[in-house]
Amino acid sequence: MSTLRVPPGRAGRLRLRRRLEVAARGADLLDRKLRALLVVQRALRQAAEASDRAWRESAAAATTWLGRALAAGGRDALRQALPAAPALVAVHDAVSMGVRYPASAECELPDRDSAIVDPGNAALICARDAYQDAARKGVQAAVDCAAARTVDAAVATTRQQLRALRRHWIPRLEEAVAHLELVLEQADFEDGVRRRRAAGSERLSRYGEGRGRAP
Repeated sequence: MSTLRVPPGRAGRLRLRRRLEVAARGADLLDRKLRALLVVQRALRQAAEASDRAWRESAAAATTWLGRALAAGGRDALRQALPAAPALVAVHDAVSMGVRYPASAECELPDRDSAIVDPGNAALICARDAYQDAARKGVQAAVDCAAARTVDAAVATTRQQLRALRRHWIPRLEEAVAHLELVLEQADFEDGVRRRRAAGSERLSRYGEGRGRAP
């Protein structure tokens, strides 16, 4: 929070009022941003919970099929079923209220024909399919969880900025404006008193001069 530095007098009052207006508009914009982000946050959290649950279930199913495949064909059959190419993932971002977060992903898995699988080992084929399904769901879960964390951080930052404006900066500006108003009113009052005294002294002087010229 920066230190208040304003020139004295009416110029300082004008500057303070402008800064107060800017701070109030900023708080209003942050409040609208926070409300919008809370809607996005709620949706992303629900999506992250659902995709994480789907990934864990698919991973558990793949592990089960792997155990069956190992029991049926051993590790040699498993090594033969390994894909020749790696999986490729492309992540696409989205932007909401100035916050960029991962929104979707494309998961390209090796063709099924590229893996040599013993057709007699049905459990190995099921395990391969189950792991491919788990890989896709795992990528989506990772994207959804990353998006939720990103928006969570944006919500926390926005809430902190809004709190700083409303609880600290705006009250300080309002207090500074009120203090400067009081100082200016006091200065105007004292100036008025001095002017009235000067006017009274001038009338008395003229009155005295008039009496001195009287016969």
